[in-house]
Amino acid sequence: MSTIEIWLLAVGLAMDCFAVSIASGILLKRVRLRPMLVMAFFFGLFQALMPLIGWIGASLFSHLIEEIDHWIAFAILLLLGGNMVKESLKDDDCKHEFDPTRLKVVLALAVATSIDALAVGVSFAFLGIKEMGDMLHPVLVIGLVSFLLSLTGLLFGIRFGCGLARRLKAELWGGIILILIGVKILIEHLFFS
Repeated sequence: MSTIEIWLLAVGLAMDCFAVSIASGILLKRVRLRPMLVMAFFFGLFQALMPLIGWIGASLFSHLIEEIDHWIAFAILLLLGGNMVKESLKDDDCKHEFDPTRLKVVLALAVATSIDALAVGVSFAFLGIKEMGDMLHPVLVIGLVSFLLSLTGLLFGIRFGCGLARRLKAELWGGIILILIGVKILIEHLFFS
């Protein structure tokens, strides 16, 4: 994957964090540095670790399905992106029932928003990333982007509330980005390799 694709993928993955962070910011109501940094840190950490875990698991058997690996990567990104698009179209009334200052809640949200990153890690193995060193760049970018977008989402939620969350359609754009990356991977493998 090119550097631009890695950054776009990171943005696509971080959109779940961004959307949840906006909701958390709405609940926080004011800037509270410690809970905001804790949430952004764990969102970034889990978004970075999950692709690594997925890659390690899939690397063990990727050689068995080399002939169809591009189809699997495409299907994973299409399903993840499609699900994000579908979720973005639901009418959300911005009434959330969680406490973004509790560590247990933050960890649960971090895991929930990073499951798609686990699947992307699986697709990395199918795209031919063989060395741990080759995973460092994507993992660091995904973690950094998730951290920054989480902080941004918290600030947006505090400042602008629910109206901005609806107008931005972050989850919709994240889903579209993942679908487009999947289509690009498929086209490259079918017509240019």
